[in-house]
Amino acid sequence: MELPLVALLAGSFAVTVLARRTGVSAPLLLVVVGLALSFVPGVPDYALDPELILTLVLPPLLYSAALDSSYLRLRANLRPIGLLALGAVLLTTVAVGLAAWWLVPGLPLASALVLGAVVAPPDAVAATAVGRRLGLPRRVMTILGGESLVNDATALTAYRVAVAVAAGAGYGIAQGLGVFVLAAAGGAAIGWALGWLVDRIRRLLHDGVLESAMGLLVPFVGFVVAEEVHASGVLAVVLAGLYLGHRSPAADPVARLQDRAVWQAADTVLEATVFALIGLQLRAVVEGVGPSVWGMTAVGLVLVLVALVARVAFVFPTTYLRPLARRRADWESPSWRHLAVVSWAGMRGVVSLAAAAGIPLTTLDGDPFPGRAEVVYLAFVVTVGTLLLHGLTLPALIRRLGVRGTESSADALAEAQAQTDAGTAAVARLEALDDGDPLHAQTVTELRSRIEARTNAAWERLGGPIAGGGETPSAVYRRLRRAMLEAEREVFVRYRDQRRIDDEVFRRVQHEMDLEEVTLLRE
Repeated sequence: MELPLVALLAGSFAVTVLARRTGVSAPLLLVVVGLALSFVPGVPDYALDPELILTLVLPPLLYSAALDSSYLRLRANLRPIGLLALGAVLLTTVAVGLAAWWLVPGLPLASALVLGAVVAPPDAVAATAVGRRLGLPRRVMTILGGESLVNDATALTAYRVAVAVAAGAGYGIAQGLGVFVLAAAGGAAIGWALGWLVDRIRRLLHDGVLESAMGLLVPFVGFVVAEEVHASGVLAVVLAGLYLGHRSPAADPVARLQDRAVWQAADTVLEATVFALIGLQLRAVVEGVGPSVWGMTAVGLVLVLVALVARVAFVFPTTYLRPLARRRADWESPSWRHLAVVSWAGMRGVVSLAAAAGIPLTTLDGDPFPGRAEVVYLAFVVTVGTLLLHGLTLPALIRRLGVRGTESSADALAEAQAQTDAGTAAVARLEALDDGDPLHAQTVTELRSRIEARTNAAWERLGGPIAGGGETPSAVYRRLRRAMLEAEREVFVRYRDQRRIDDEVFRRVQHEMDLEEVTLLRE
């Protein structure tokens, strides 16, 4: 199995590189390539392991997204995020479940609702990737990202209840709702407690490497502990990530730099792998339904339409039919164009397929789980169908509606003002610490110049290009300093190759120069 796994990782990475170079949506291209390869002779059978996906892939992806999310923006948009993550998922569960029950002869209602729960949560990775590339407004991105953090918890909890009913556990409606509420509350509590504990521990460590290493454990610990007590592992991971992301200024700066690089690289590999796996499932799921594949495909396409209509039918009414009694005096109705983009960002992802693959083979009585093969295949059709439909049309919709963010100017102005105030505070602290020693005068002058340069650079970004194509003083500084760093690096490389300095010395100096160069690139 080692060689097929390496081939999967290397192949999905190569497709991701191609997608980035050509400007194509990476998730979409990965799925299409996977579909094309699924029936090629000699391609291994990449069976989807639900435990592997839900325990080792989903937690780090959720945790990384939560770390990078804004707790303040999520709180400000809590209502639309909550409505989508809870209401839209439950409505889609019921709508798709009832449609499948009606369209598939002999499929029990409980099994149909299992299918509804499986395909209910959109995966916002593809949608946010498109939105980031096309410059969607920040509020739209916050809503889509916030929904994707929480909707898996709603869907997986509903899925757990529906599977229990279909397997003969004897759940009633009240008991099912109780399980749902307890799982959500327990997951949120565990996540908050874990985030609080890790934050306290890292303040005691004072070691960036150890803090970063501990952060790698958080998503897995949170997910497994919550699932062990039948709480929502998804909510546990998300709450821990949001807490630690908001408290990140208290962490060691080395840990922050390492965390950003590590999680960005991990996200790239994991997302590429899971989207490739989606396409590679085609052969296995087709074999599962046998001769009825064309009829099931037609049903699946109808369910794609049902899921689409359910999301659109939920987004617009819940926004425009908001009870008048609850409206604030300053409440402003969102643009219908923004709502159209949110309602159309309904791609499903690997969580749906993992949940479908995790349906038990038998009921509690030992009988075959009713309609399992049909549910798995229909989940595949809906997942791939929504990825292809929305992935191919969402960019065109965004461009056609002219939905673009306008925050860049306001961000630049706010940053410049904050940098000015920060520079004033830094100079005041420098003056308080200056002992007046003539030997320190040059150092104090250099520090003052550095603060002035950073402040000037922030204001220069507001001014746009210089007339005649000239460079701003900050741009000249960055260009010249990077050239100087390159010259310094060449000397250290030559000294290392001539064995005049040890590799350990070289790596330490190179790290210091890299940090400065990254800062110059940011400025």
